[in-house]
Amino acid sequence: MPQKNIDFGKYGARGLKGSEAVARKLDELAGGITTPVTARRGLMARLHYLTRTAHARRAARDAGLAVTDRTLKAWLDGGRRPSKANLDRIEQAYRSVRRQNVARHLLRRLNASGGTRVEIHPLNQSQVPRPLQRVVEYRTMNVRRWDRIVAAWAAGDYQGLDDAWTDTIVDLGSQWGQYEYVTNVGFAA
Repeated sequence: MPQKNIDFGKYGARGLKGSEAVARKLDELAGGITTPVTARRGLMARLHYLTRTAHARRAARDAGLAVTDRTLKAWLDGGRRPSKANLDRIEQAYRSVRRQNVARHLLRRLNASGGTRVEIHPLNQSQVPRPLQRVVEYRTMNVRRWDRIVAAWAAGDYQGLDDAWTDTIVDLGSQWGQYEYVTNVGFAA
């Protein structure tokens, strides 16, 4: 692709990939448990979410939380505390299951009324020497089809999400490569 950034940050520019910013915003819109998994309340909330139904338990196993029923019962009763590695697995399984559960609803909201208005805040060039800075404006665009973006986000496919987001920002015209890295991508649903 013509303006694909190969060596981002070489001269001091700061930002993150646009697809990462979109994933963060989708996670924010998906909501969920805000108490950290390291706190007892957060751990119990996540475990109840992941074990509430047979479908939830199956999805948690598919997401990587493979523990015995006995261990799970001990965690829920408070008899044992999960190790740090298991806390990470619980958090990842929770995020994965939560994404799968809200993806269809979120997709319907984002595609409603002809799409969703997206604000793209350009990368931070405050540390770039003045002669090397380029003019990058704040942009808005209407994203009409969120299907590929939300499907890749829900599946945890970050390369697919990056590809889908790149295909979307091409609608910005010849300047799309300037928005591959951004400080923020904002939208509401």
